[in-house]
Amino acid sequence: MVGEASFAEFLAQHRPDLLSRLAAGPNSVEAPHGTTIVSATWADGVVMAGDRRATMGNVIAQRSIEKVFPADEHACIGIAGSAGIAIELVRLFQVELEHYEKIEGSSLSLDGKANRLASLLRSNLGLAMQGLAAVPLLAGYDLARSTGRIFSYDVTGGRYEEHEFYSVGSGSMFARGALKKLYSPNLGETDAVEVCIEALYDAADDDSATGGPDLARRIFPMVAVVDAKGFRRVDPEELTRLCQAVVDRRMERPDGPVAHIGGGQA
Repeated sequence: MVGEASFAEFLAQHRPDLLSRLAAGPNSVEAPHGTTIVSATWADGVVMAGDRRATMGNVIAQRSIEKVFPADEHACIGIAGSAGIAIELVRLFQVELEHYEKIEGSSLSLDGKANRLASLLRSNLGLAMQGLAAVPLLAGYDLARSTGRIFSYDVTGGRYEEHEFYSVGSGSMFARGALKKLYSPNLGETDAVEVCIEALYDAADDDSATGGPDLARRIFPMVAVVDAKGFRRVDPEELTRLCQAVVDRRMERPDGPVAHIGGGQA
Protein backbone atom coordinates (compact mmCIF):
# COMPACT_ATOMS: atom_id res chain seq x y z
CA MET A 1 0.00 0.00 0.00
CA VAL A 2 1.38 3.37 -1.01
CA GLY A 3 1.41 5.89 1.82
CA GLU A 4 1.33 9.66 1.84
CA ALA A 5 4.92 10.98 2.10
CA SER A 6 3.83 14.15 3.86
CA PHE A 7 2.62 13.49 7.39
CA ALA A 8 1.21 17.01 7.62
CA GLU A 9 -0.97 16.42 4.54
CA PHE A 10 -2.05 13.02 5.90
CA LEU A 11 -2.99 14.66 9.21
CA ALA A 12 -4.89 17.44 7.45
CA GLN A 13 -7.01 14.86 5.61
CA HIS A 14 -7.78 12.56 8.52
CA ARG A 15 -7.43 14.64 11.74
CA PRO A 16 -7.37 18.33 10.84
CA ASP A 17 -8.29 19.17 14.44
CA LEU A 18 -4.77 18.18 15.49
CA LEU A 19 -3.17 20.86 13.32
CA SER A 20 -2.86 24.46 14.44
CA ARG A 21 -6.00 26.37 13.49
CA LEU A 22 -7.09 29.97 13.46
CA ALA A 23 -7.90 30.82 17.07
CA ALA A 24 -11.19 32.49 17.89
CA GLY A 25 -11.44 35.74 19.77
CA PRO A 26 -9.15 38.73 20.09
CA ASN A 27 -5.40 38.50 20.66
CA SER A 28 -5.48 38.59 24.44
CA VAL A 29 -3.37 35.53 25.26
CA GLU A 30 -0.11 36.15 27.08
CA ALA A 31 2.07 33.08 26.63
CA PRO A 32 5.74 32.32 27.28
CA HIS A 33 8.15 33.48 24.58
CA GLY A 34 11.55 31.99 23.86
CA THR A 35 14.61 33.87 22.65
CA THR A 36 17.50 33.90 21.32
CA ILE A 37 18.96 31.40 18.79
CA VAL A 38 22.31 31.70 16.99
CA SER A 39 23.95 29.48 14.40
CA ALA A 40 27.30 29.50 12.61
CA THR A 41 29.00 27.24 10.12
CA TRP A 42 32.46 25.87 10.77
CA ALA A 43 34.96 24.00 8.60
CA ASP A 44 33.18 20.62 8.83
CA GLY A 45 29.61 21.44 9.81
CA VAL A 46 27.37 23.83 11.68
CA VAL A 47 26.80 24.88 15.31
CA MET A 48 23.49 26.06 16.81
CA ALA A 49 23.05 27.53 20.29
CA GLY A 50 20.12 28.91 22.23
CA ASP A 51 19.77 30.68 25.55
CA ARG A 52 17.56 29.08 28.21
CA ARG A 53 15.19 31.90 29.19
CA ALA A 54 11.48 32.16 28.40
CA THR A 55 9.62 35.36 29.26
CA MET A 56 5.96 36.28 29.70
CA GLY A 57 5.67 40.04 29.57
CA ASN A 58 8.11 41.39 32.13
CA VAL A 59 8.27 38.08 34.02
CA ILE A 60 10.82 35.30 33.56
CA ALA A 61 8.51 32.36 32.86
CA GLN A 62 11.24 29.72 32.77
CA ARG A 63 14.99 29.79 33.30
CA SER A 64 15.94 26.50 31.68
CA ILE A 65 13.72 26.05 28.61
CA GLU A 66 15.16 24.00 25.77
CA LYS A 67 15.18 25.77 22.41
CA VAL A 68 17.52 23.66 20.25
CA PHE A 69 16.28 20.25 19.06
CA PRO A 70 17.36 17.56 16.61
CA ALA A 71 15.18 17.61 13.50
CA ASP A 72 16.64 14.32 12.31
CA GLU A 73 20.07 12.70 12.17
CA HIS A 74 21.70 15.52 10.15
CA ALA A 75 19.67 18.64 11.00
CA CYS A 76 18.70 20.70 14.02
CA ILE A 77 16.05 23.32 14.65
CA GLY A 78 16.03 26.24 17.06
CA ILE A 79 12.89 28.09 18.14
CA ALA A 80 12.01 31.66 19.01
CA GLY A 81 8.60 33.23 19.57
CA SER A 82 5.56 31.68 21.28
CA ALA A 83 7.07 28.73 23.10
CA GLY A 84 4.04 26.40 23.07
CA ILE A 85 3.39 26.90 19.35
CA ALA A 86 7.08 26.56 18.53
CA ILE A 87 7.54 23.30 20.47
CA GLU A 88 4.42 21.83 18.82
CA LEU A 89 5.85 22.87 15.45
CA VAL A 90 9.15 21.14 16.23
CA ARG A 91 7.41 17.90 17.22
CA LEU A 92 5.31 17.89 14.07
CA PHE A 93 8.39 18.62 11.96
CA GLN A 94 10.29 15.73 13.57
CA VAL A 95 7.41 13.33 12.92
CA GLU A 96 7.07 14.68 9.37
CA LEU A 97 10.71 13.86 8.58
CA GLU A 98 10.51 10.44 10.24
CA HIS A 99 7.27 9.64 8.41
CA TYR A 100 8.76 10.65 5.06
CA GLU A 101 11.82 8.45 5.63
CA LYS A 102 9.68 5.42 6.51
CA ILE A 103 7.38 5.86 3.51
CA GLU A 104 10.03 6.74 0.92
CA GLY A 105 12.90 4.63 2.30
CA SER A 106 15.31 7.56 2.30
CA SER A 107 15.67 10.84 4.14
CA LEU A 108 14.81 14.20 2.65
CA SER A 109 17.59 16.38 1.29
CA LEU A 110 18.43 19.41 3.41
CA ASP A 111 16.66 21.63 0.87
CA GLY A 112 13.63 19.36 1.14
CA LYS A 113 13.64 19.67 4.93
CA ALA A 114 13.84 23.45 4.65
CA ASN A 115 10.85 23.47 2.28
CA ARG A 116 8.79 21.18 4.55
CA LEU A 117 9.37 23.48 7.49
CA ALA A 118 8.26 26.48 5.43
CA SER A 119 5.02 24.64 4.61
CA LEU A 120 4.34 23.92 8.29
CA LEU A 121 4.92 27.56 9.17
CA ARG A 122 2.37 28.69 6.58
CA SER A 123 -0.23 26.48 8.26
CA ASN A 124 0.23 28.53 11.45
CA LEU A 125 -0.28 31.91 9.76
CA GLY A 126 -3.71 32.44 11.35
CA LEU A 127 -2.27 32.18 14.86
CA ALA A 128 0.76 34.23 13.88
CA MET A 129 -1.53 37.08 12.77
CA GLN A 130 -2.94 37.10 16.31
CA GLY A 131 0.49 37.36 17.89
CA LEU A 132 1.20 33.67 18.50
CA ALA A 133 4.09 33.49 16.06
CA ALA A 134 6.88 30.92 16.00
CA VAL A 135 10.07 31.74 14.12
CA PRO A 136 12.46 28.79 13.76
CA LEU A 137 16.04 28.55 12.58
CA LEU A 138 17.05 25.40 10.71
CA ALA A 139 20.63 24.24 10.33
CA GLY A 140 22.10 21.01 9.08
CA TYR A 141 24.85 19.16 7.29
CA ASP A 142 24.21 18.79 3.56
CA LEU A 143 25.45 15.31 2.67
CA ALA A 144 25.34 16.10 -1.06
CA ARG A 145 27.45 19.25 -0.72
CA SER A 146 29.51 18.12 2.30
CA THR A 147 28.95 21.40 4.11
CA GLY A 148 26.89 23.00 6.86
CA ARG A 149 23.97 25.23 5.85
CA ILE A 150 21.57 27.56 7.69
CA PHE A 151 17.97 28.54 6.82
CA SER A 152 15.90 31.31 8.36
CA TYR A 153 12.13 31.93 8.07
CA ASP A 154 9.48 34.57 8.50
CA VAL A 155 6.01 34.01 9.97
CA THR A 156 4.43 33.61 6.50
CA GLY A 157 6.66 30.62 5.72
CA GLY A 158 9.20 32.54 3.68
CA ARG A 159 12.45 30.54 3.54
CA TYR A 160 15.86 32.16 3.19
CA GLU A 161 19.29 30.56 3.12
CA GLU A 162 21.82 32.38 5.27
CA HIS A 163 25.56 32.28 4.77
CA GLU A 164 28.14 31.70 7.50
CA PHE A 165 25.98 32.73 10.49
CA TYR A 166 22.57 34.01 11.58
CA SER A 167 20.44 34.66 14.65
CA VAL A 168 16.73 34.96 15.48
CA GLY A 169 14.74 36.14 18.48
CA SER A 170 14.51 39.33 20.49
CA GLY A 171 18.26 39.46 21.10
CA SER A 172 19.15 38.62 17.51
CA MET A 173 20.30 42.13 16.58
CA PHE A 174 22.93 42.12 19.35
CA ALA A 175 23.89 38.48 18.74
CA ARG A 176 24.34 39.07 15.03
CA GLY A 177 26.61 42.03 15.73
CA ALA A 178 28.81 39.77 17.85
CA LEU A 179 28.79 37.03 15.20
CA LYS A 180 29.78 39.54 12.54
CA LYS A 181 32.66 40.69 14.71
CA LEU A 182 33.98 37.28 15.77
CA TYR A 183 33.20 34.93 12.89
CA SER A 184 35.83 33.75 10.42
CA PRO A 185 35.29 31.24 7.58
CA ASN A 186 37.66 28.50 8.77
CA LEU A 187 36.67 28.14 12.40
CA GLY A 188 37.19 24.82 14.12
CA GLU A 189 34.35 23.20 16.06
CA THR A 190 35.39 24.48 19.49
CA ASP A 191 36.01 27.99 18.15
CA ALA A 192 32.59 28.04 16.50
CA VAL A 193 30.95 26.97 19.77
CA GLU A 194 32.78 29.72 21.65
CA VAL A 195 31.74 32.33 19.07
CA CYS A 196 28.08 31.30 19.52
CA ILE A 197 28.38 31.48 23.32
CA GLU A 198 29.95 34.94 23.05
CA ALA A 199 27.12 36.05 20.75
CA LEU A 200 24.49 34.87 23.25
CA TYR A 201 26.35 36.64 26.04
CA ASP A 202 26.25 39.90 24.05
CA ALA A 203 22.53 39.38 23.38
CA ALA A 204 21.85 38.84 27.09
CA ASP A 205 23.89 41.95 27.88
CA ASP A 206 21.47 44.19 25.97
CA ASP A 207 18.22 42.21 25.73
CA SER A 208 16.36 41.47 28.96
CA ALA A 209 14.48 38.55 27.38
CA THR A 210 17.72 36.67 26.69
CA GLY A 211 19.36 34.78 29.52
CA GLY A 212 23.13 34.61 29.93
CA PRO A 213 25.12 31.79 31.60
CA ASP A 214 23.77 31.24 35.14
CA LEU A 215 26.79 30.10 37.13
CA ALA A 216 24.89 29.87 40.43
CA ARG A 217 22.24 27.50 39.04
CA ARG A 218 24.59 25.85 36.51
CA ILE A 219 22.28 26.76 33.65
CA PHE A 220 24.15 27.23 30.39
CA PRO A 221 23.14 27.71 26.74
CA MET A 222 21.95 24.68 24.81
CA VAL A 223 24.54 24.00 22.09
CA ALA A 224 24.39 21.42 19.29
CA VAL A 225 26.81 20.46 16.53
CA VAL A 226 25.86 18.84 13.22
CA ASP A 227 28.49 17.38 10.89
CA ALA A 228 28.98 14.32 8.67
CA LYS A 229 28.67 12.09 11.75
CA GLY A 230 25.26 13.55 12.58
CA PHE A 231 23.62 15.61 15.32
CA ARG A 232 25.11 15.76 18.81
CA ARG A 233 24.90 18.05 21.80
CA VAL A 234 28.10 19.53 23.17
CA ASP A 235 29.26 17.54 26.18
CA PRO A 236 27.94 19.22 29.38
CA GLU A 237 31.37 19.27 31.03
CA GLU A 238 32.98 20.82 27.96
CA LEU A 239 30.14 23.34 27.67
CA THR A 240 30.56 24.29 31.34
CA ARG A 241 34.28 24.83 30.79
CA LEU A 242 33.72 26.99 27.70
CA CYS A 243 31.01 29.10 29.37
CA GLN A 244 33.19 29.60 32.45
CA ALA A 245 36.05 30.72 30.20
CA VAL A 246 33.79 33.25 28.46
CA VAL A 247 32.56 34.63 31.81
CA ASP A 248 36.15 34.85 33.11
CA ARG A 249 37.21 36.81 30.03
CA ARG A 250 34.26 39.15 30.48
CA MET A 251 35.47 39.93 33.98
CA GLU A 252 38.57 41.39 32.35
CA ARG A 253 36.85 42.87 29.30
CA PRO A 254 33.08 43.36 29.93
CA ASP A 255 32.34 44.36 26.34
CA GLY A 256 33.82 41.14 25.02
CA PRO A 257 36.60 40.31 22.57
CA VAL A 258 37.39 42.39 19.53
CA ALA A 259 38.08 40.98 16.09
CA HIS A 260 41.41 40.93 14.33
CA ILE A 261 41.41 42.72 10.99
CA GLY A 262 41.90 39.35 9.33
CA GLY A 263 39.01 37.79 11.30
CA GLY A 264 38.86 35.77 14.50
CA GLN A 265 39.04 36.79 18.12
CA ALA A 266 41.54 39.02 19.88
